[in-house]
This record gives sequence, C-alpha cells and structure tokens, in this order.
Amino acid sequence: MSLETDERDIVGALYSYIAEATSREIPADVAAKAKHHILDSIASMVSGAHLEPGRMAINYARSLGGTAEALVMGTGVETTAINAALANGMCAHADETDDSHLEARCHLGCSVVPAALAMAEREQSGGSAFLRAVVLGYDVGARFNLALNLGPIPTYTLCTHSHGPSFGAAAAAAALARLDAAQVRHVLAYAVQQASGLKTYMRDLEHIEKAFIFGGMPARNGVTAATMVATGFSGIADDITGRDGYMDAFSDDPRPDRLTEELGERFEVSRTSIKKWSVGSPIQAALDSLEVLMGDHGLKPGDVASITVRLPDDRAYIVDDREMPDICLQHLMAVTLIDGGLSFKACHDEARMADPEVLGLRSKVTLVPEAFLTEARPERQAVVEATLGDGRELSHRTVSVRGTPENPMETAEVEEKARGLMAPVLGPDRTQALIAAIADIESLANARDLRPLLICA
Repeated sequence: MSLETDERDIVGALYSYIAEATSREIPADVAAKAKHHILDSIASMVSGAHLEPGRMAINYARSLGGTAEALVMGTGVETTAINAALANGMCAHADETDDSHLEARCHLGCSVVPAALAMAEREQSGGSAFLRAVVLGYDVGARFNLALNLGPIPTYTLCTHSHGPSFGAAAAAAALARLDAAQVRHVLAYAVQQASGLKTYMRDLEHIEKAFIFGGMPARNGVTAATMVATGFSGIADDITGRDGYMDAFSDDPRPDRLTEELGERFEVSRTSIKKWSVGSPIQAALDSLEVLMGDHGLKPGDVASITVRLPDDRAYIVDDREMPDICLQHLMAVTLIDGGLSFKACHDEARMADPEVLGLRSKVTLVPEAFLTEARPERQAVVEATLGDGRELSHRTVSVRGTPENPMETAEVEEKARGLMAPVLGPDRTQALIAAIADIESLANARDLRPLLICA
C-alpha cells in the first residue's frame, strides 16, 4: 500500500488534531465521562500500588532515580515522566480493575491516564489541558486499533491491548508538550517504532508482565516518543501508512480512514466501559446476573444445588477455572454468594482459593460456552441459571453489563467504587479530597497540585 494523497490527508488531519487538542473545547457530557475515567484510572493506580505488580514497578522506578518531573503513585518518589508513566501504568493494571473499550479491544485508561498525568506534571499543565489530553488519548488509541481492521480474536497474534494504547498515550503526551503538527508526526513515528506486544500475556499467572504490556509499556512508550521529539528528535514522514509502515506491518486489510473517522464528533471515552466489579471483563455480566438473583430471590449458598453460567464461547476460556482469583469465574461466583457481595479485597484473596467452604460451593458452578451469546449484541452478555435444593429453578440474563455505554454507571457509583479502592490506602479524608479535585479538574492550576493527595497516608 503506497501513501496515496487521501492517506496523506488522513494522517495530516490527525497530526493537526492532536496538536490543537489542549486548546479545543470538548462537550460537557464528554468532559463528565472523562472525569469518571480519570477517577477510575487513578483509583486503579492507588489500589494497584499495593499489589505485587505495582510494588515491583514502584521499586524499579525508585531504583532508576532520575530528574524529579512526576510522582510515582502512592509514594513520595519523584522521577522522570517516562519512569513515572511506566510505574503508574503498571499500577493501573496491577489487576482487573481498570476500564476497557470493547470494540477497540484494549484498556485505555491504564496507559493514557498515567501518560497524561506524568506529562502534565512534567509540563506543569493545568487541569483543563490534562482533561482534554486524556479525551484525545482515548480517541487516538481506540482509532489506531480500529484502523487495523482485525478479524476475530483467534485470528491474530498481536496484542491490541498494547498497540492502540501506545498511540493514545503518545498523542496525549504530545498535546501536553504543546508540540506542533510537524512534531506530532515525529512523535507518532516513534510510537510506530515502539509498537509491540503479543497475546502471550494470557499465560502470565502473576499479572506482572501483563501489567507491563497493558499499562506500563504503552504509557512509557508514549511519553518516551513525546519527550524525545520535544528535545529535537526527527522522524519518518510516512511511518503509519507508507510503504512498509505500521498499517502494512500489522494488518492484512488496514482501514487508515478510521484514524480520523468522525474525529471531533465521536468521542471514544464515551464508548469505553468502567467495570463495576474489579474482575476480568467476561465475568462482569455473570456477577450482574447473580446480584439480581440474590436481590430478587434472597439466594443464599445453602439454597444452591447447582449453578450454570453461560458465557460467549469466544471468551469463556479466559475465565474458566483460572489460577488467579480475580479472573476465575467459578471462584468469584462462590465468594459472592458466601459474602453476599464482592469487595476488592475478596477479589484478590488468594488464600480463599483453598477455603473448603468456597471450594464446596465452587464445585457446584459450571461454565458453559455458548455461540448464541457470542453473536448477541451488545456483547459480553451472560445467563446465570440456579437450581435450588427444593427443586426451584431461577434464571437471569444480563444483556447490558453495568458500566458499559449501554448501561453506564452514575457519578455516585463511580465515586463509590473509587472510594472503596482508595480509602484503605490514602485514608477517607484524602480520598474524598481527591474525588472532589477530579470532579473539578478544570480549576486545577497545576497538575503537581494533586501530589499531596496521591501519597499514601
């Protein structure tokens, strides 16, 4: 595929859009949704800083030292924006708490928000610029994956969770560095050259490499690209759509036109889901259904003879009898029934994987992959069927998962989730102050003013 005139127009329009992003007004509803995702992503960073992937990332960043440009989440450590983006990105995806974009097949918050925050601190940007850069990052990151025009998940080996988000992080960082369109072209050239990631992450039982692939690496790559160009690096003019460029390298049927399709009209942050439950995405609908059965019928562990969970057959394997609690459907169904709900702590309590009471109830849960649910729209539906000891049968089908664009969480719900994630780490007063600061992010004069709220109590 050669770089035709219309493709030059496409990438040229993208460069200009990125360069002008921090001075461009965004609709009020988009700004409100972006604040939800900023809060959700920062809450994921704060809680993730105390999980093993986060601890390892923080220790690594601490060992590197570096110019004090940005804060490593939950610590007093200040380091380069690149190092902070890496560490905070890994904290943001230290588990299964962060947001996801279903159509683009990636988690954008765990890379875009850490990259934008680190760069905003480096540049001492105000809250409005930070907010607009985050919106931009979601727009660009999602569109790069959509432009690859990939087929069904089993047909490709690249990791969409690291590819698109790298470009989203690069765009957000470039906008905050106040680079012009010509410089943005170079930033995306360096983002292209760093594009990497394979689906081997599915074999990571410790979630450490996965945290790097989903969050740390894309955030680091984006800030690296922007800071290199800010100091004078130049790049190739047609790395994206030119001969041997990104689209040719990673797609058999690329659609470069999607890079700018409805840009400025369709905002991808509004099409991104926030997880109600801090667990793997395929489990969300099942827990929604179980919650309904518990609420409507007073379902208790002792009532259950068996539970059948029907999930889409293209993703059921991701959560079927897995070794980690937060991605094991059978375990989480049992824990939720026993506890009468599901807390962040319970999602990560590995000791309960061997608890006799949990194991007994877990043995009654059967996962059935279903083709009809794979074809159903909206995606990620689930059916939960419970057979009770007295012979009664209960069933609920979740069509629109709570937190998805079709069934979004209200501000109070997002804040409550964030409060549950952050209060054990930051303390209730600092947590509430941070929630309030993000709700009024436009009034923030300097991103560094958030620092006192982000250090552990």
